[in-house]
Amino acid sequence: MTESLTEKFFVKENTKVSLKELPTSYHGDLEKESSKELLEHYKSELFEMQEKFYAWNSKSLLIIFQAMDAAGKDSVIKHVMSGLNPQGCEVYSFKQPSSEELDHDFLWRHYKALPERGRFGIHNRSHYENVLVCRVHPELILKENLPGYERIDKIDRQLWESRFKSINNFEKHLHENGTTVIKFFLNVSRDEQKKRFIERIDDPAKNWKFSAQDIKERQLWDKYMECYEDVFSNTSTSYSPWYVIPADKKWFTRIAVIDIIVNTLKAMPCKYPELSKQETLELKNIKTLLVSS
Repeated sequence: MTESLTEKFFVKENTKVSLKELPTSYHGDLEKESSKELLEHYKSELFEMQEKFYAWNSKSLLIIFQAMDAAGKDSVIKHVMSGLNPQGCEVYSFKQPSSEELDHDFLWRHYKALPERGRFGIHNRSHYENVLVCRVHPELILKENLPGYERIDKIDRQLWESRFKSINNFEKHLHENGTTVIKFFLNVSRDEQKKRFIERIDDPAKNWKFSAQDIKERQLWDKYMECYEDVFSNTSTSYSPWYVIPADKKWFTRIAVIDIIVNTLKAMPCKYPELSKQETLELKNIKTLLVSS
């Protein structure tokens, strides 16, 4: 692979983003026929890096996935992360908040799901739902009982600006305390989403994946795109970058995601702990005892 996918799909800080100008179908100089072998190579590399990352125990890695329905989040997590050691990796899928979660600030439930040092955390949907779904459906904000926002007509730009600021501060705090955050938006086209919805309806084994609510949300496509663009423009930073990944070709999406994760880890000074001379001597003495016993 001759081009840097990390650089190609990275959303620069303070950049006005237009999703209409970004590709949904792309494969660069890669071909589907060779992608399986390349993916397996990356997975093997990622497994080795995870082992070293776990032993290093100095940082944690939080990987966030956001997308429209049927963009392939579950598929990417399944194929990219399948080779990892489960002891060092946790996946969280965020649904509608519970009554307990609504009684706390909007970041509370996400903070509880952060990975420990040495571990990978994967969030399927995330705290960004609070500036995406809640913005498209402002009635959801009313459930939070926020002071000053008792009615929908009171929900204004100031609220979203405040939440962008909270999110940036939250992610900067994580960065300064040892958590590296990388965020992926799987950019599927509306036509491809339609195709995948029909496949889910036609295949009995996939019927469970489809909901009538998916169609209702599809009708709000333009509003969602507008909200996503605002999110990228306001929350992609050097310490917590967004990557907009073409998602019409699932095989390429997987390669792009794992390539960026691997390169993120390569930029860290991960290493296995080194024993002191005294500890090394003790190990040699223990080995001698084991051999002679």
